Amino acid sequence: RAQEDAPAEEEWTPPELKYQTGRIVLPNKIATLELSDQYRYLDPTETEKLLVAWGNPPGSEFQGAVVPANLSPFDDGGWAVLVDYIDEGHVDDKDAAEIDYDEMLADMKDDTRAGSKEREKAGYGTVELIGWAQPPRYDAATRKLYWAKELRFDGAAPNTLNYDVRVLGREGVLSLNAVAGMPQVDMVQQDMQGLLAMASFNAGHRYEEYNADTDRTAAYGIGALVAGGLAAKAGLFAKLGALLIAFKKFIIIGVVALGGFLVNLFRRRKTADSQPT
Repeated sequence: RAQEDAPAEEEWTPPELKYQTGRIVLPNKIATLELSDQYRYLDPTETEKLLVAWGNPPGSEFQGAVVPANLSPFDDGGWAVLVDYIDEGHVDDKDAAEIDYDEMLADMKDDTRAGSKEREKAGYGTVELIGWAQPPRYDAATRKLYWAKELRFDGAAPNTLNYDVRVLGREGVLSLNAVAGMPQVDMVQQDMQGLLAMASFNAGHRYEEYNADTDRTAAYGIGALVAGGLAAKAGLFAKLGALLIAFKKFIIIGVVALGGFLVNLFRRRKTADSQPT
Protein backbone atom coordinates (compact mmCIF):
# COMPACT_ATOMS: atom_id res chain seq x y z
CA ARG A 1 0.00 0.00 0.00
CA ALA A 2 2.82 2.38 0.92
CA GLN A 3 4.41 1.66 -2.44
CA GLU A 4 1.18 2.57 -4.22
CA ASP A 5 0.92 5.89 -2.35
CA ALA A 6 4.53 6.90 -3.10
CA PRO A 7 4.72 9.97 -5.37
CA ALA A 8 5.76 9.37 -8.95
CA GLU A 9 9.33 10.32 -9.76
CA GLU A 10 9.40 13.70 -11.45
CA GLU A 11 10.72 13.62 -15.01
CA TRP A 12 13.77 15.80 -15.52
CA THR A 13 13.53 18.43 -18.25
CA PRO A 14 16.76 19.82 -19.73
CA PRO A 15 17.10 23.61 -19.94
CA GLU A 16 16.72 25.45 -23.21
CA LEU A 17 20.07 26.61 -24.56
CA LYS A 18 20.78 29.51 -26.90
CA TYR A 19 23.21 28.49 -29.62
CA GLN A 20 25.36 30.60 -31.91
CA THR A 21 26.81 29.60 -35.26
CA GLY A 22 29.36 30.80 -37.80
CA ARG A 23 32.21 33.12 -36.82
CA ILE A 24 32.68 33.28 -33.04
CA VAL A 25 35.18 35.62 -31.40
CA LEU A 26 35.82 34.29 -27.91
CA PRO A 27 34.86 36.65 -25.06
CA ASN A 28 38.50 37.38 -24.22
CA LYS A 29 39.05 38.50 -27.87
CA ILE A 30 42.22 36.39 -28.08
CA ALA A 31 41.00 33.67 -30.46
CA THR A 32 38.29 33.07 -33.05
CA LEU A 33 36.27 30.00 -34.04
CA GLU A 34 35.14 29.81 -37.66
CA LEU A 35 32.47 27.15 -37.17
CA SER A 36 31.05 25.14 -40.03
CA ASP A 37 27.37 24.16 -40.06
CA GLN A 38 28.33 20.95 -38.23
CA TYR A 39 28.90 22.77 -34.94
CA ARG A 40 27.18 25.18 -32.56
CA TYR A 41 28.66 27.44 -29.90
CA LEU A 42 27.48 28.15 -26.37
CA ASP A 43 28.71 31.37 -24.75
CA PRO A 44 29.98 31.28 -21.12
CA THR A 45 26.50 31.86 -19.65
CA GLU A 46 24.94 29.07 -21.72
CA THR A 47 27.91 26.80 -21.02
CA GLU A 48 27.33 27.36 -17.31
CA LYS A 49 23.68 26.32 -17.75
CA LEU A 50 24.78 23.18 -19.58
CA LEU A 51 27.36 22.18 -16.98
CA VAL A 52 24.99 22.76 -14.08
CA ALA A 53 22.33 20.69 -15.87
CA TRP A 54 24.92 17.93 -16.29
CA GLY A 55 25.36 17.89 -12.52
CA ASN A 56 28.26 20.29 -11.97
CA PRO A 57 28.44 23.06 -9.36
CA PRO A 58 28.22 26.62 -10.70
CA GLY A 59 31.24 28.81 -11.38
CA SER A 60 32.97 27.09 -14.31
CA GLU A 61 34.03 30.32 -16.10
CA PHE A 62 34.93 28.75 -19.45
CA GLN A 63 35.24 30.76 -22.66
CA GLY A 64 32.37 28.67 -23.98
CA ALA A 65 31.62 25.27 -25.45
CA VAL A 66 31.16 23.75 -28.90
CA VAL A 67 28.66 20.96 -29.52
CA PRO A 68 27.67 19.01 -32.64
CA ALA A 69 24.82 20.58 -34.57
CA ASN A 70 23.06 17.26 -35.19
CA LEU A 71 22.89 16.21 -31.53
CA SER A 72 21.54 17.73 -28.36
CA PRO A 73 24.17 17.75 -25.60
CA PHE A 74 21.53 15.97 -23.50
CA ASP A 75 21.18 13.04 -25.93
CA ASP A 76 22.78 9.74 -25.01
CA GLY A 77 25.40 10.22 -27.72
CA GLY A 78 25.80 13.94 -27.08
CA TRP A 79 29.23 15.37 -26.34
CA ALA A 80 30.88 18.75 -26.01
CA VAL A 81 34.20 20.54 -26.34
CA LEU A 82 34.90 22.92 -23.47
CA VAL A 83 36.93 25.95 -24.59
CA ASP A 84 39.19 27.87 -22.24
CA TYR A 85 42.32 30.01 -22.26
CA ILE A 86 45.24 29.42 -19.87
CA ASP A 87 46.63 32.92 -19.36
CA GLU A 88 49.96 32.09 -17.72
CA GLY A 89 52.58 33.18 -20.22
CA HIS A 90 54.42 31.90 -23.27
CA VAL A 91 55.10 28.14 -23.14
CA ASP A 92 58.51 27.18 -24.53
CA ASP A 93 58.22 24.02 -26.63
CA LYS A 94 61.93 23.11 -26.76
CA ASP A 95 61.46 20.15 -24.36
CA ALA A 96 58.72 18.51 -26.46
CA ALA A 97 60.92 15.84 -28.03
CA GLU A 98 62.61 14.87 -24.76
CA ILE A 99 59.59 13.92 -22.64
CA ASP A 100 59.14 10.30 -21.47
CA TYR A 101 55.35 10.05 -21.59
CA ASP A 102 55.32 6.48 -20.20
CA GLU A 103 57.07 7.69 -17.06
CA MET A 104 54.73 10.67 -16.91
CA LEU A 105 51.70 8.37 -17.16
CA ALA A 106 52.89 6.38 -14.14
CA ASP A 107 53.15 9.61 -12.11
CA MET A 108 49.71 10.74 -13.29
CA LYS A 109 48.19 7.40 -12.21
CA ASP A 110 49.70 7.83 -8.75
CA ASP A 111 48.37 11.39 -8.54
CA THR A 112 44.92 10.27 -9.66
CA ARG A 113 44.80 7.54 -7.01
CA ALA A 114 45.73 10.08 -4.33
CA GLY A 115 43.13 12.52 -5.61
CA SER A 116 40.52 9.75 -5.76
CA LYS A 117 40.68 9.43 -1.99
CA GLU A 118 39.92 13.13 -1.67
CA ARG A 119 36.98 12.68 -4.06
CA GLU A 120 35.54 10.01 -1.78
CA LYS A 121 35.88 12.26 1.26
CA ALA A 122 33.97 14.97 -0.62
CA GLY A 123 31.16 12.57 -1.47
CA TYR A 124 32.10 11.75 -5.06
CA GLY A 125 32.82 8.35 -6.56
CA THR A 126 36.33 7.12 -7.15
CA VAL A 127 38.23 7.65 -10.40
CA GLU A 128 41.01 5.61 -11.99
CA LEU A 129 43.28 6.68 -14.84
CA ILE A 130 43.42 3.59 -17.08
CA GLY A 131 45.97 4.94 -19.53
CA TRP A 132 46.43 6.81 -22.77
CA ALA A 133 43.55 6.55 -25.21
CA GLN A 134 45.97 8.40 -27.49
CA PRO A 135 49.58 9.05 -26.42
CA PRO A 136 50.66 12.71 -26.37
CA ARG A 137 51.83 14.12 -29.70
CA TYR A 138 53.16 17.61 -30.38
CA ASP A 139 52.93 19.15 -33.84
CA ALA A 140 55.74 21.71 -33.90
CA ALA A 141 54.55 23.20 -37.19
CA THR A 142 51.11 24.15 -35.86
CA ARG A 143 52.10 24.46 -32.17
CA LYS A 144 49.34 22.02 -31.21
CA LEU A 145 49.59 19.36 -28.52
CA TYR A 146 47.24 16.35 -28.58
CA TRP A 147 46.56 13.57 -26.10
CA ALA A 148 43.64 11.54 -24.75
CA LYS A 149 43.06 9.76 -21.43
CA GLU A 150 40.84 6.79 -20.62
CA LEU A 151 39.22 7.12 -17.19
CA ARG A 152 37.05 4.85 -15.10
CA PHE A 153 34.64 6.68 -12.80
CA ASP A 154 32.89 4.73 -10.05
CA GLY A 155 29.46 3.57 -11.23
CA ALA A 156 29.89 4.96 -14.74
CA ALA A 157 29.79 2.86 -17.88
CA PRO A 158 31.32 2.95 -20.41
CA ASN A 159 34.73 4.33 -19.47
CA THR A 160 35.24 8.04 -20.01
CA LEU A 161 37.28 9.64 -22.79
CA ASN A 162 38.98 12.97 -22.12
CA TYR A 163 40.44 14.17 -25.43
CA ASP A 164 42.66 17.19 -24.89
CA VAL A 165 44.18 19.69 -27.30
CA ARG A 166 46.33 22.68 -26.38
CA VAL A 167 47.22 25.34 -28.94
CA LEU A 168 50.21 27.47 -27.94
CA GLY A 169 49.88 31.22 -28.28
CA ARG A 170 51.96 34.31 -27.63
CA GLU A 171 51.28 34.59 -23.89
CA GLY A 172 48.94 31.70 -23.19
CA VAL A 173 47.39 28.45 -24.33
CA LEU A 174 44.04 27.77 -25.98
CA SER A 175 42.52 24.72 -24.31
CA LEU A 176 39.96 22.43 -25.95
CA ASN A 177 38.75 19.44 -23.96
CA ALA A 178 36.29 16.99 -25.51
CA VAL A 179 34.37 14.67 -23.20
CA ALA A 180 32.63 11.51 -24.40
CA GLY A 181 32.44 7.78 -23.83
CA MET A 182 35.31 5.53 -24.91
CA PRO A 183 33.21 3.94 -27.70
CA GLN A 184 33.19 7.40 -29.34
CA VAL A 185 36.97 7.77 -29.44
CA ASP A 186 37.32 7.42 -33.24
CA MET A 187 34.46 9.84 -33.91
CA VAL A 188 35.74 12.42 -31.41
CA GLN A 189 39.29 12.20 -32.75
CA GLN A 190 38.07 12.83 -36.29
CA ASP A 191 35.75 15.65 -35.31
CA MET A 192 38.38 17.36 -33.16
CA GLN A 193 40.73 17.55 -36.12
CA GLY A 194 38.06 19.36 -38.11
CA LEU A 195 37.22 21.65 -35.22
CA LEU A 196 40.86 22.56 -34.62
CA ALA A 197 41.16 23.75 -38.19
CA MET A 198 38.43 26.27 -37.35
CA ALA A 199 40.22 27.67 -34.25
CA SER A 200 42.96 30.29 -34.49
CA PHE A 201 44.56 33.03 -32.43
CA ASN A 202 43.78 36.59 -33.40
CA ALA A 203 46.51 38.95 -34.60
CA GLY A 204 48.78 39.99 -31.76
CA HIS A 205 48.28 36.73 -29.84
CA ARG A 206 50.02 34.19 -32.10
CA TYR A 207 52.96 32.09 -30.97
CA GLU A 208 55.37 33.50 -33.52
CA GLU A 209 54.61 37.06 -32.29
CA TYR A 210 56.21 36.36 -28.90
CA ASN A 211 58.71 39.00 -27.77
CA ALA A 212 61.10 37.70 -25.13
CA ASP A 213 61.94 41.26 -24.04
CA THR A 214 58.37 42.29 -23.22
CA ASP A 215 56.11 39.23 -22.97
CA ARG A 216 55.43 36.95 -20.03
CA THR A 217 56.95 33.45 -19.98
CA ALA A 218 55.23 30.46 -18.36
CA ALA A 219 56.99 28.70 -15.48
CA TYR A 220 56.58 25.33 -17.21
CA GLY A 221 56.93 23.61 -20.58
CA ILE A 222 55.03 21.16 -22.77
CA GLY A 223 55.21 18.29 -20.28
CA ALA A 224 53.34 20.18 -17.57
CA LEU A 225 50.44 20.87 -19.93
CA VAL A 226 49.91 17.12 -20.28
CA ALA A 227 50.48 16.29 -16.61
CA GLY A 228 48.15 19.09 -15.55
CA GLY A 229 50.74 21.38 -14.00
CA LEU A 230 49.71 25.02 -13.74
CA ALA A 231 51.82 27.89 -12.45
CA ALA A 232 50.48 30.09 -9.70
CA LYS A 233 51.88 33.28 -8.18
CA ALA A 234 51.27 31.81 -4.73
CA GLY A 235 54.06 29.32 -5.44
CA LEU A 236 51.83 26.28 -5.90
CA PHE A 237 53.45 25.23 -9.16
CA ALA A 238 54.38 21.58 -8.74
CA LYS A 239 52.01 18.78 -9.66
CA LEU A 240 48.54 20.27 -9.78
CA GLY A 241 46.23 17.57 -11.06
CA ALA A 242 44.68 17.51 -14.50
CA LEU A 243 41.10 18.49 -15.15
CA LEU A 244 39.15 15.23 -15.27
CA ILE A 245 35.67 15.12 -16.76
CA ALA A 246 33.31 12.21 -16.15
CA PHE A 247 31.09 10.99 -18.97
CA LYS A 248 28.37 9.91 -16.53
CA LYS A 249 26.57 13.15 -15.70
CA PHE A 250 29.62 14.95 -17.11
CA ILE A 251 30.88 15.94 -13.67
CA ILE A 252 33.95 18.18 -13.74
CA ILE A 253 36.41 17.33 -11.00
CA GLY A 254 39.81 18.86 -10.36
CA VAL A 255 42.20 16.60 -8.46
CA VAL A 256 45.14 18.27 -6.72
CA ALA A 257 48.20 16.12 -6.11
CA LEU A 258 49.20 18.34 -3.19
CA GLY A 259 46.43 16.65 -1.24
CA GLY A 260 43.59 19.16 -1.54
CA PHE A 261 40.32 18.78 -3.40
CA LEU A 262 38.79 21.44 -5.61
CA VAL A 263 35.80 21.42 -7.89
CA ASN A 264 36.96 24.16 -10.22
CA LEU A 265 40.65 24.20 -11.11
CA PHE A 266 40.35 27.25 -13.33
CA ARG A 267 38.61 29.37 -10.69
CA ARG A 268 41.37 28.59 -8.19
CA ARG A 269 43.98 29.54 -10.75
CA LYS A 270 42.34 32.88 -11.53
CA THR A 271 41.95 33.65 -7.82
CA ALA A 272 45.65 33.02 -7.26
CA ASP A 273 46.59 35.21 -10.21
CA SER A 274 44.54 38.10 -8.80
CA GLN A 275 46.48 38.21 -5.49
CA PRO A 276 49.11 40.94 -5.12
CA THR A 277 52.73 39.83 -5.37
